[in-house]
Amino acid sequence: AMILVIGATGQLGGLIARLLLLRGDAVRALVRDPASAAARDLADAGAHLVLGDLTDAASLRTACESVRGIITTANSMCRGDPDTIESVDRRGNANLVDAAVEQGVRRFVFISALGADAHHPMPLLQAKGETEQRLRESGMDWTVLQPDFYMDMLPMAVVGAPALAGGAVTLVGEGRRRHSMVAISDVADYALAAFDRDDAVGQALQIGGPEPVAWRDVLAAFERHLGREIPVSFVAPGQPIDGMPGMLCGLLAALETYDSPLDTGRLAKRFGVVPTSLDDFVHAVVAAARGGAQMRTA
Repeated sequence: AMILVIGATGQLGGLIARLLLLRGDAVRALVRDPASAAARDLADAGAHLVLGDLTDAASLRTACESVRGIITTANSMCRGDPDTIESVDRRGNANLVDAAVEQGVRRFVFISALGADAHHPMPLLQAKGETEQRLRESGMDWTVLQPDFYMDMLPMAVVGAPALAGGAVTLVGEGRRRHSMVAISDVADYALAAFDRDDAVGQALQIGGPEPVAWRDVLAAFERHLGREIPVSFVAPGQPIDGMPGMLCGLLAALETYDSPLDTGRLAKRFGVVPTSLDDFVHAVVAAARGGAQMRTA
């Protein structure tokens, strides 16, 4: 029976779809544009494409037909106009849960975010919290994963990209707040493990990397693996930063108000996940960048 992956054209959803296909599962992927490069790659890997969108409730009912379970990673963060937190994360996910219930889907794994809460002041975390609540009341066998923020996203935007380009890095605040940032590949591993396990049903699982790290640690790791010092400047939280979207500045300012150390060692053992350390992650990023540079000059 099919597993429906929502968000499969994104980084995390795409990885989950490929891991499912590799182990022999039948995968249906909801796509908005079957001609896009990401959609064609999924089809080439063996996924069945179904046309639809979280904002189109009828398309979701079709997508949910005769699937045994759903894993969804979709959110509005990387999509841009006309998608919004309201249309995708709030109403879109509500449409999806309703369609799944209507079509008799049993298993539902939702990738949420650490801190999600229906009463959260941040709209994205509020919408995710509302989706979690809807799942709890749905009667399905649900699991919610609440990852801390991804090493692959913010740390790459703030430190990795400028460092690899030979530029300077701007950190918000002191850069000492510690967060259990987690590699996207780890979250994919947790999602697959959770989907298969009865002891994950009815659970909201907080997920982080093997140790909490600060922005200064991210900087130091890139310096270590690039073998050079990276010029860095600090700005007060809430100050605009040249070339950085306002939303990102706001997020970085928010991250300066708290620490989020998580101990997911026991969960990693239980689910058979080998957590990716910051050092391993940065090592791989720098090696890949150097490999790419060698390929371009070869």
